[in-house]
Amino acid sequence: MNIDYRKVGDYLLPNLVIENQNYGEVNKYGYLRLYYIKEHKKGLYQALLMKNELTNHLLSASKECEERLKTLMDNYIKNDEKLSEKSKENNQLEWVKLMNNYKNTAEEIILKELIYV
Repeated sequence: MNIDYRKVGDYLLPNLVIENQNYGEVNKYGYLRLYYIKEHKKGLYQALLMKNELTNHLLSASKECEERLKTLMDNYIKNDEKLSEKSKENNQLEWVKLMNNYKNTAEEIILKELIYV
């Protein structure tokens, strides 16, 4: 491995470059994954850090969880007549209660399947 150096004052400092880095936004699922692997999967966390793959791992976890949440919510809405627009107009509180219940259920599924693996 060939490393280039630059002179700063009396010191030679290596020109280190971070490569293969995705730039995107890590959402709450990515941060939950980060916390989980930091606390419970220390070997995986260290390996991802050393290979400079931690950000890519968190971004992929974020994206996968968002897609899974969207799929689950679409299925819930499609299969429950109480979540129709007509039902929303007639009884808003009941509709919001059902949506929150389904969202919490979907998030529990995501946490068990994708985050805490």
